[in-house]
Amino acid sequence: MVAPFRLAMATETLVFDCKRAEKDFTEEYEMKLVVATKLSKAKIYLDGRDLDQVDGNGSQLVKNVHITPPNIVMLIDAHFEPEILAGIAYPAGTVTTLLTLNQVTGKLKKVETIQGGILGSNLGNGTRTSEESCLPAKGR
Repeated sequence: MVAPFRLAMATETLVFDCKRAEKDFTEEYEMKLVVATKLSKAKIYLDGRDLDQVDGNGSQLVKNVHITPPNIVMLIDAHFEPEILAGIAYPAGTVTTLLTLNQVTGKLKKVETIQGGILGSNLGNGTRTSEESCLPAKGR
């Protein structure tokens, strides 16, 4: 029998052990979620790496982490400056990622919309949907 999940309250920091599988590739990672408060913005960390990143190449920002049990909904926006790689010029681009994690089933649905940039050039512009699994981290 599977133990019931403890559903998150809106002020908690949550940690999940996640797994992504695609063809012959499997990746395991830790996802830590921190919900926004009056004093701080929402944060997402993957294997300890803060997803909020800003540098000369562009920016990636966690826009929202919203908990409505049993779901956690996360929105991430990324903007990339034009760049030249291996002599190929790529235009500016954006990626908007909407993640929905069902805490009861452990199913993480990822919807990514790519427009322009190196990703649009190599993967094609448009929306892609994938699924991963994320279960509460043991011992936390």
